[in-house]
Formats: sequence, structure tokens, C-alpha cells
Amino acid sequence: MSENNEKNRTELEEIVGTLLDDYTSDRIINRVELFDQPDKEVVVDLLDKLIKMIFPGFFREKSYRFYNINSRLTVMIEDVLYNLNKQIIIALKQDPEHENDSYEQRADLAHDLCRSFFLTIPKIREMVETDVQAFFEGDPAAYNHSEIILCYPGLRAIVTARIAHELYLLGIPLIPRMMTEHAHSRTGIDIHPGATLGKYFFIDHGTGIVVGETTIIGDYVKIYQGVTIGALSTRGGQSLRGRKRHPTIEDRVTIYAGASILGGETVIGHDAVIGSNAFITSSVDAGARVSIKNQELAIRPGSDHDSISSVESSDRESDTNWYYII
Repeated sequence: MSENNEKNRTELEEIVGTLLDDYTSDRIINRVELFDQPDKEVVVDLLDKLIKMIFPGFFREKSYRFYNINSRLTVMIEDVLYNLNKQIIIALKQDPEHENDSYEQRADLAHDLCRSFFLTIPKIREMVETDVQAFFEGDPAAYNHSEIILCYPGLRAIVTARIAHELYLLGIPLIPRMMTEHAHSRTGIDIHPGATLGKYFFIDHGTGIVVGETTIIGDYVKIYQGVTIGALSTRGGQSLRGRKRHPTIEDRVTIYAGASILGGETVIGHDAVIGSNAFITSSVDAGARVSIKNQELAIRPGSDHDSISSVESSDRESDTNWYYII
């Protein structure tokens, strides 16, 4: 038994030594500044509490035992202020402009950024109110507003994006993206915090939606599952940073499932309707209708039949205002 123990100890020391030696190589992934990055778990907790602040009567906060809503919210706000400020101080190290600042300099800046962000929360809540109404008006399956707030992944993703967008506009590194990627993992909806979202934004079902960083979305826009609003090409890599790479979607546009709209110069005019599975890389006029023309549905009968029927689907509308993509 002692020989086996000695052998196991020797093997363990060899393995540990091999890995520790590997960590000394010059690789990006070998950085060991553990406390120089925001804590993801803390950021997710802050996001959850911010969402509770936006919907104060819908989500319980188990950490606080106050029955008076004013007392509960006061404690929560102080908690979020304190911890968000700490995470911003750490995150500022990731900004080349502030990476060499002293702790005191970063702390002063974080204080100002945190205060500025909290002053945007009433604006965020005003926008979220319009989103909830858009969901209720747009989805006949919605029983009431509470169901939308408590259950709908599309609203969760939008609320997270609106919170993260305000942090993004303030130039806070990492934290906005950590928030939206958490929402992405929960909902399957990937909205970059840089994307600009108008009022009354409605995402139905939502799974597989991608909205890129420089996207601009107007008011009363509806998007269904599987939609991509993305860049036409990313081959330029970092040389494309700061450019308008993603489309502009004007007011009252509806984009149905599976459509892809790509390119920074692409503008979808107001009141346009983009049909399912359309692939668009150039602008579409206001009020236009875009669909795939003459899809064919192949129906194979049961095993007792040898023939295959081919049924040509009817055009969605005969109106000449439809654009056909073949």
C-alpha cells in the first residue's frame, strides 16, 4: 500500500509540475491577475438586482427581510451602488486609457460613472414600460402583463440590453458585455450592448436572434426567432472597430423568423415587412414587402405509393409592393 501511495504522490507531483511549468509560457491565457477582472458572479447578481429594481413588485429579494417596499428598495439600491462601484473600479483596468491610473483615480471615476448610470434608471424603466406593452399588444398568447414580465425570454433579453447599453455608453469595460452574454446564455438571444433599441420593441419567441453592436433599431419594431441583424463581413477583424457594420431598422418594421439582414449601409425603411428566411444585404424601401418567391413543398406519400407530389406554394401576396428574393 505504501508503495502505491508513493507512486501516486510522485505522479501527482509530476503532473502538477508539468502544468505549473506550462503556465510560465508567454500566452494570453496564462494571465494570473485573478483580481484584475470583474467577478462574473457578482455582475450577474447585480444584473438580477437591477431587474428587480426595474420591476419592484414582481421579483422577491430573499436577502432582505423588509416588508416595507421603500425600505427593501433602499437597502437594495445601496447594495447595488456599493458593489457596482467596486466592479467598475476593477473593470477600468481593462481600459487602456485608465489601466495605469492609481486606485484612487479609478475609484473617483467609478464613483462618477456609477452615479451617472443610476440616474439613467428612470429612463430605462420608461422604455421597458413600452416594451411590456408592445409584447402584450403583439402576442395574443399573452394572458396578462404579469405573464410577460415573469416568463418571456424576449423581454428579459431586452431589459438586460437596455441596462447594459447605458453602461456601454458610459464607456465602462467588460461589465455590459458580461450582462448581455449572461442573458444570451439564458434566453438564446444575443443583443450586443452597443446596439441602439427604440421604444415598443417586441421579440417573439426569440431563440437564435442576433443583434450586432452598431445596429440601430427604431420604434415599434417586431422581430421573430432566428433573425440575424449582423455584419456583412468580419474579415477585416480589428480594423473594422468603430465602423458602422450592422443595419439600421427604421420604425414599425416587422422581421419574420429566420431572416438575415446584413451590412452597415443596409437600411430597412419604415413600415417594411421582411418575410421568413429572406437574406438581405442592401437597403429596402419604406413600406416594402420582402419574401422568398415560389418555394416548393415536396410531399412524399406513404410506402404504398411511388410518386412524389410537388406542390408550389402560393405567393404571400399579389401586391406589386413585394420584393422577391430568388
